[in-house]
Amino acid sequence: MKVTYNKLWKLMIDNHLMKKDLKEKANISTGTMAKISKNECVNLSIIVRICEVLNCDIGDIVEIVEE
Repeated sequence: MKVTYNKLWKLMIDNHLMKKDLKEKANISTGTMAKISKNECVNLSIIVRICEVLNCDIGDIVEIVEE
């Protein structure tokens, strides 16, 4: 199984946020942001920080898809 962050990108567009804005507000490293951009798994604590910034639930930003 694989993860996708397509919902995150849509939510960011809806909230007029750029990647650099999310990176700063959620205190995400450049390397982790690159992993998210490549649909790679990241630590759950980072997903939680993103959810706090966007005031959303985990299912609103990440989705598990079959390969």
